[in-house]
Amino acid sequence: MYTDAPERRFVPGAVFSLQVPPSSPWHGKTLELVELKWYNTHPVAFFKDVPDRSVAETLIKAILWVDQDLAEQSEEEDAWYDHQLVGLSVIRDGVKVGTVSLVDHLPAQDLLHVATDSGEVLVPFVKAIVPAVDIAAGTLTVTPPAGLFEELPDDDELPLDESSAPE
Repeated sequence: MYTDAPERRFVPGAVFSLQVPPSSPWHGKTLELVELKWYNTHPVAFFKDVPDRSVAETLIKAILWVDQDLAEQSEEEDAWYDHQLVGLSVIRDGVKVGTVSLVDHLPAQDLLHVATDSGEVLVPFVKAIVPAVDIAAGTLTVTPPAGLFEELPDDDELPLDESSAPE
């Protein structure tokens, strides 16, 4: 489950859109939840028109989607929906450096795709690098490490300090 609120999403009567290959008999269809039960900390969903295990097996690897009210705000502090982040201006030292184009959800942390004039930059969505998100202002502030948004010179291009020059 990729929801922070299964008790809100998985209620009897909830309808899910299905993401399945076009060749699947479920392509273009929806599922209505009858019941969600927990067995040994694992959720097991029962759906209308899925009467037995053999029919359920035809849904293996299907992704369930819910319609989201775009105006709804997250109840958690420092939590946003992807649609709120995509399109935000990325600000570094008071200057716009790009725009959030996509959010990837990875096991370690989320990753922001930032479209810049010089190409796409992948920014780990962690507090140390993204200290502020202001949805109302349409901005996301970054404090990236050197080299994330710009090329760093090669070691042989760096000027030598006289105290470190070879003898």
